[in-house]
Amino acid sequence: MDMVNIKINGMSYEVAAGSTILEAAREAGIDIPTLCFLKDVNQIGACRMCMVEVKGAKSLVAACVYPVNEGMEVFTNTPKVQKSRKMTLELLLSVHDRKCLSCKRSGTCELQKLCNDMGIDSENRYEGAVPAGKKDYSTLHLERDNAKCILCRRCVAACQQQHVAVIGANNRGFDTEIGCAFEMPLSEVACVSCGQCIVACPTGALTEKDNTQQVIDAINDPEKVVVVQTAPAVRAALGEEFGMPIGTNVEGKMVAALRRLGFDKVYDTDFGADMTIMEEANEFIDRVKNGGKLPIITSCSPGWVKFCEHYFPSLTENLSTCKSPQQMTGALIKTWFAEREGIDPNNIVSVSVMPCVAKKFEINRDDEDAAGVPDVDISITTRELARMIKMAQLNFARLPEEDFDPVMGVSTGAATIFGATGGVLEAALRTAADVLEGVDHDNIEYKEIRGTKGFKEAVYKVAGMDVKVAVVSGLNNANELLKKIESGEADYHIVEVMCCPGGCVNGGGQPIQPSTVRSFTDIKALRAKALYDEDAAKTLRKSHLNPVVKECYEWMGGEPGCHKAHELLHTSYVKRDRF
Repeated sequence: MDMVNIKINGMSYEVAAGSTILEAAREAGIDIPTLCFLKDVNQIGACRMCMVEVKGAKSLVAACVYPVNEGMEVFTNTPKVQKSRKMTLELLLSVHDRKCLSCKRSGTCELQKLCNDMGIDSENRYEGAVPAGKKDYSTLHLERDNAKCILCRRCVAACQQQHVAVIGANNRGFDTEIGCAFEMPLSEVACVSCGQCIVACPTGALTEKDNTQQVIDAINDPEKVVVVQTAPAVRAALGEEFGMPIGTNVEGKMVAALRRLGFDKVYDTDFGADMTIMEEANEFIDRVKNGGKLPIITSCSPGWVKFCEHYFPSLTENLSTCKSPQQMTGALIKTWFAEREGIDPNNIVSVSVMPCVAKKFEINRDDEDAAGVPDVDISITTRELARMIKMAQLNFARLPEEDFDPVMGVSTGAATIFGATGGVLEAALRTAADVLEGVDHDNIEYKEIRGTKGFKEAVYKVAGMDVKVAVVSGLNNANELLKKIESGEADYHIVEVMCCPGGCVNGGGQPIQPSTVRSFTDIKALRAKALYDEDAAKTLRKSHLNPVVKECYEWMGGEPGCHKAHELLHTSYVKRDRF
């Protein structure tokens, strides 16, 4: 790697040629403030917070886009720089809704932190016309309040990166606002509900639709049995909301917290993931043997499913008909659990805790009501659960480690890795290889499809057949691969698609990390490692070895793919217009 010598605040450093001043300063232990910058997402130098002095330059330069060169001298904290940054913040606040105490992002708002760090007085010296700020509450998963928007365009870039691009800057000058074309509500465009715009937003302009009060009301209703399930990616991220290192697995404390919040049963969505593998592996085997539609494409990610319905409707026939683990668990709560406990499904409130805001959309889809009532009644995000824990004044770090409730608390390592890109496919291969060959394979780690890369492919020998597989995460990557599949250029047997880059661990409902962390830390990899470590530590690592899965199929009176399994655990799709 070519290196150059520079000075930052009088100190000499050797840094990689081609890096920006921002990156070089970070390596030197200096966090230059930013608002619009998000590495690999938005690098446009628009907010002007990262201005620095460069010796010989006629004016301040934007550190996030300005490359270093040999002999450069940079100054990041001069009076001129400080004055510029403070003025930028004061101008932003002059048109900003400053109701910080009641904002969901209070404490994690990057604008708020910069104002605190730089001593900006709440009594702003710039007063004048304040735009009304349009609000959009039209969707099931998201709320937009432009009165809190700073026009950084990180949300726009995130939406473009997902190949959806349904939001952008409308109007010009002082009247500029972020919204959809022709001022259409978000619910009427081809938004896929991924929520990547939410985790990109530095302020409270974009937030998930909060359903916590519905959960609290259900818990306080003596007539209702409230059952909660938690997705694997939640345990790998929830601890961040309580100051724990990224990638800390807090499964035991999470279960303890849910019990103390008042849930009647605490189940693991991993059980539903094991059921998903049983049905999906069976569906794959059936398609291979009987000439069914290939490649079979996974259906666990509701954002991806909606993207497929909007952008690749011809490929909806390739989607696995399996419900997602959330919906399978919900269906079994309203049927198997209800029957075992002698409870009317109408008196059960089924709650899910998910890393994903698209799950709020998924629970309202057609054909997701196995018992004649919704499989899942309320879906909340990891962030919403954290708010409930804080509201109840639970000291999360001091909670004991507790286990999920039986019966749907038993799961395998195959289910745990669902939260990471490649995990669903690896879990399916573990079961398909054993079933097709009639052998209990010891080598079950398909490492070629692990990792946070957006696209991976491999060929595995299964029952004498070369099984060609592909894994993509992030919808831009999905779009490129699906165009090749649609045209016949690419030929696979199984394809796993995850809507969010890196998979569910990086979902739109996960804890929000500031750009100073997101831009320089592989959050996806750290959270995924927690899941792979849990998988490696499990005694049972293949879904078909889960004894409770076998018990469930005995209750259904059959085996994977049986009539009752299709009634309860499978769904259908629609071909949607883009507008």
